[in-house]
Order: sequence, then C-alpha cells, then structure tokens
Amino acid sequence: MTVALDHPSLYLNRELSLIAFHRRVLTLAADRATPLLERLRFLTIVSRIVDEFYEVRVAGLLQGATLELRPPGPDGLARREVLARIAAEMQALVAEQYRVLNDEVLPALAAEGVRLPLRANLSPRLTAWARRYFEEQALPVLTPLGLDTAHPFPNVQNKGLNFIVSLEGQDAFGRPAQLAIVQVPRCLPRLIRVPPGVAEAPYEFMMLSTVIQAGVDLLFPGLTVRGCHPFRVTRNSELWVDEEESDDLLRALEMELPRRNYGDAVRLEVGDACSDGDVELLLHQFGLERTQLFRVSGPVNLHRLAPLPDLVDRPELRFPAFTPRLPVPRGADLFRELRRGELLLHHPYESFAPVLDLLRQAADDPAVLAIKMTLYRTGHDSPVVDSLVEAARAGKAVTVVVELRARFDEAANIRLATRLQEAGATVVYGVVGYKAHCKMLLVLRREGESLRRYVHLGTGNYHTTTARLYTDLGLMTCDPAIGRDVHLLFGQLTGLQQAAPLEKVLASPFHLAESIVARIDAEAEAARAGRPSGVRARLNSLIDPGVIQALYRASQAGVPIDLMVRSLCRLRPGVPGVSETIRVRSTVGRFLEHARAFAFVAGGKDEVFLSSADWMERNLHRRVEVAFPVGDPALKARVLREAFALYDREDPSTWELQPDGRWRRLGDGGGGSAQAALLRERAD
Repeated sequence: MTVALDHPSLYLNRELSLIAFHRRVLTLAADRATPLLERLRFLTIVSRIVDEFYEVRVAGLLQGATLELRPPGPDGLARREVLARIAAEMQALVAEQYRVLNDEVLPALAAEGVRLPLRANLSPRLTAWARRYFEEQALPVLTPLGLDTAHPFPNVQNKGLNFIVSLEGQDAFGRPAQLAIVQVPRCLPRLIRVPPGVAEAPYEFMMLSTVIQAGVDLLFPGLTVRGCHPFRVTRNSELWVDEEESDDLLRALEMELPRRNYGDAVRLEVGDACSDGDVELLLHQFGLERTQLFRVSGPVNLHRLAPLPDLVDRPELRFPAFTPRLPVPRGADLFRELRRGELLLHHPYESFAPVLDLLRQAADDPAVLAIKMTLYRTGHDSPVVDSLVEAARAGKAVTVVVELRARFDEAANIRLATRLQEAGATVVYGVVGYKAHCKMLLVLRREGESLRRYVHLGTGNYHTTTARLYTDLGLMTCDPAIGRDVHLLFGQLTGLQQAAPLEKVLASPFHLAESIVARIDAEAEAARAGRPSGVRARLNSLIDPGVIQALYRASQAGVPIDLMVRSLCRLRPGVPGVSETIRVRSTVGRFLEHARAFAFVAGGKDEVFLSSADWMERNLHRRVEVAFPVGDPALKARVLREAFALYDREDPSTWELQPDGRWRRLGDGGGGSAQAALLRERAD
C-alpha cells in the first residue's frame, strides 16, 4: 500500500520536537561529565529557551485555539491536543530541571566552596546580613500594594519578579490587612555576592528573592507576615505591527514595544510553598488554567543565575579556555589576502577578527567607496557598528539594512539604526512582509581603473559574542560573480527592483526553495539510474513540507540522506517504503550548532552550499535569505570534513532520531565529540 507523502503520520509535531531539543539541552546539565559551573549554565539556558517557547510558540497556539485560526499543521494534531501534550511534557521537564538543581548541582557546588543558600537554610549570620541589605538597598525601592476594593490587582510585567504576601493585623486606617503584592523593579540586582567576613564559603551568592523573603516584614511594620511567595507570569511577547498601514516602521515598533510586557498571560510560576488559596487567586487573576501553573522548588527564574559561572574564579569547574585560531595574521591586508584566494571561516574555532578587520580597513581605506551590510542581531556596543559609523563619518557611501523585527532584539536594533542614521549612513528596514535574515557584507573598492567587490557571506549573525558561542561558517571572497549577485540582492532590499537572475547565489523568497528541491530531485533521478547519489545537510530546523516530501521521494529512490538537525524536525526517518535511507542526528554540546550547510553528490561534482536559511517555510518563503556555493576545492573539502565527516561518530553529545519521534543518545565513540576534535585541531 502506497502512503501519500503528505499523510499526517509522516510528520512529527513542531512544538513537541522543540521540547525534545530542550530536553537534550537539559541532559547536558544532568551529565556529571559536564564541568560543574557549565552544568549550572545549561540549567539557565533551559530556562531562557523555555521562556521563549511560552512567549512565542505556546502563546500562538493559545491564540489560535481560542480564535480557531489556521488549520492543524502537517502532523494533523489539533491545537488543543498539542497544548495538552505540551503541558504534560513541560511539567516533567521543569520538575527534572529543579531536581538537577537542588539534588545535584547546588550540593556539588557547595562542596567546591560555591554556595547559593535559599531562605529555608540561611544561618543567623546570613539572615542578619540579608535583612540589613534589604533595609538599605531594596526597601526604599519597593512599593507594596495592598489588595482591596480601592487597590485592584496590579498589572504585573512579563517575566518580572513578584511576591504575594499574606498578612494579619490592621493597617494605619484600621482596615484588616490580608494580601499584598510586591513588584520588584528590574533596577535591583537579582544575584548578589555576599561580602567577605559574612560569607560562609569562598564564593557565596544570594538571590534577591531570598533577600526579600528574609526582610519582607520590614515592608509591613505593625503587621504579621504569614506567608511570602515569589511568582512570575509569562506573557505573549509577539509584536504586531501593520506594515502595510504604517508610514514609519521604526516609530511603529517603538510604540508597540512597551506592550510586550503586558500581553496575555500564558504561564504562571510560583514557589512550591505557596498556599492553594493564593494560587487560585493568581490563576483567576491571570485567566490561566492549572495546566499552565508550575510550582517550583527554588527561584522562579533560574535564568537569573546565568552570571554566576563567570563570577567564580575556578577554571577547573568550567570548560577549558580556548583562543580561536587566526586564519590570517591580525592586521594583515585583507584586500590583498582575498585577491590571493577565498577565505573560509569556521567559528568559534576560528576567529571572527578577519570580518572585523575587513570592516575597519574598509572604513580607513581611501580607495573604498562604499560599504553595504545587513544587520539582524549585533549585540550591545558592537565593533561592527563602530566601523560602519566611522566609515560613514569618513564620507563613504554606507548602506545598512537593519532588520527591526528581529525578535527580542527590536529595541537594540532601533538604537543602532538611529546611531547609524545620525552618523550619515543610509539605513533601510528591509522589505514589507519579509524579514531580512541574510548575512551579507559588500565592500566596493577602486583598484586602478576598475572597481572590485569584496564580500563576506555567513551562516550566523554579525555578533562578536555569539561568534564565540555558536558554530557558524563564513566565506570571504572577491569572486566577481558572487560580488555581482550580492550587489543585485542589495538593490532588491533597498530599492524597487525586480528579481534579477543570479549567477551563483541562491536567494529566498525567489528561488532558494525550488533550487533545493530540484537538487534533491536530481539526486533521486541519479539513484534511479544507478549513478552515485547523496544528500547531506546540517540545519537548525527542518519543517518545510515541500522539502520534506522531496527528501521522502529521494529516499524512496534509494538516495543516502544524512541530516544533522539541531532542534526542530518534522521529518520522520526510518519509515518503511518512505524514509528508510534517511538518518537524522542532532549534536548538542558546548557550542550551539548554528551553521547551515547543504551538500549534493551532483554527478560527482560535490555541490556544497552554506546558507543563512533553515529548511523552514518562513526561511524559504517569507524571509530574504541567501545560500552561497563553496567552489574552491580545498575549501569545499574542508566543509565536507568539518561540517559533516567529523560528525560521523557516536559520542554522548550526538543523538539520533527514531521513527517514533524519540531521540536516542549515541555511545562514547572513543574519540570524543566533533566539537572537541575541532578544538584540538585549532589548538595544535
């Protein structure tokens, strides 16, 4: 019996696939082979990605279920069924997260002289210090709000720290006091180092929530505090701006950003000692069901512990430090180097410095006439933006496509866009309806009687911090065809041009999707003809039904297909008669796997592309993305080895997707992980 390739049984659910990725990250925190401070760091990472999951994915599902928007996804699951499964799986995940924290990580840290005492186990000396700190630093800033008919429940901010306080007694006006809400402003530090002389360990920290619980009675003189429990509300954080109707996207986003803190509630976290009555009051107040309630044994926001690993001077409790290799000497003439040959950068094993040097040299070089660049995420105080500002002030034609709608970076991108405009750069915000997610840098330089284009294209953002934390690939070149293609793409982004044919670069939303499908179909045709065939891809996400069906057709033809998918994957491998030749694996390790690379046997030519795009509907059809070829044989061989061959090993950081949607952790492999191998090679 032939199964239609769009049958729901052949597709995994997107949200449940993402939860499985969260679980793989949590495994790193539970793994005793992970250095102790890094285990804590992974626990905080889980908190951050779970927050975003609720703010975006769950919020969208709840809205869709309420308004009955959009049909079910390719897997056929109704939204309410997906929400029920999310609730069950997330309760189990969060319970395991706090178990690892309380039963393993905190006791192990304490044994190493790094303590984080909670309210229940504060000594008299620490309690006295916490109360003094509260009285001097926190009490003047806090404003408790009593709940009564004249004081309704306050509108608490998204992910803010709050306390519900049970009281007994009468206030200054003779009214009975029962409940109060204490909202903690973000200006107060969430993690506090206990000073020497008070600390009972070499490194002792206290969370602000612990300090507040130790001194909360000072906020209510004359009253008796019967209970003080932290709570946190997660809200829908998607921004909605009508781009068609807005005359100024920047101003429209500026007006919309404050509303993000007060969207519809989607999750409530409370301390596990909070009374049932107080919990019911909070659930009613925020319009939430019990499936959206998380009782946690510890701080309600573990992400606030993220700075702690870097505040402890114990290198043996962290991953070994490393220095990225410089592919060219620092200060080398990048224009001369690129005329000699293309440069492949593999971050974080190789330094991001050549990209920064190219920008600095372009800003200083009188022969450089113009710089064009896309910016999606850059971080604060970015040297990339500094160089663009200097170039604009030097009189060069600087054009920057700033994507204002980069989720959770909107405010930062508004600031950098304003700074660039004030320096004299031309700033545009992409194309209405299409996020500019591509990573492109173009430098136009006069050389003799002609103009030469120098280009950097990458799989990751122009962000110096993530370049040390994410694995990404970049190509620096002065290939004339690639230069012309990138020039045309900038024209489409900044002007009103038609989609001109490109010679080497593939771009969405124009022809990237059809080009990928055509290449997969060509491998299927080769396999049917008995010729060598194969598809290899490494991605963050694989969810586009059109590409998945092309992969299924290729597998049915006998094409060997090897996929490295970090997180989201709708494709179901190993289904008899459909996907038997498809292997899907995921590496979750020290660095976030972020590079996108595609390789096709292509009749023995081994076509290799790097890309900013995942194989997702949004990337292939609703964003401006690029995929660019690696043509130099030596660089192509490097990509095939470093992005694919080195990952053909079984080690604890690699997982394999099973036909039933579960992920199986692979063995130790003897030689360690691909990331460890690449670090060793660059250290030699």
